[in-house]
Amino acid sequence: MIAAKVIDNIWSTRKADSLRGLKFMLVEVLGGIDAGRLLIAADTIGAGIGERVLVCTGSSARKMLNQENTPIDAIIVGIIDEDCTF
Repeated sequence: MIAAKVIDNIWSTRKADSLRGLKFMLVEVLGGIDAGRLLIAADTIGAGIGERVLVCTGSSARKMLNQENTPIDAIIVGIIDEDCTF
């Protein structure tokens, strides 16, 4: 998992059928060697712009949706409540 900050919404009017109903957010990685890297992550927990979140990537992201055939590489799995510095 990585810590990231939600930067913006991603809107897509046309996408694969398996992605319908999913909300996408642009997130920026906080800390580590990938700090500043931007990712597009599916959001199933209702994170908002400006919130710090936990992002799961790779095959673990697909498992969160219980759909192995969905082309997801990153998913928001938690909102960071406690104030900490990265």
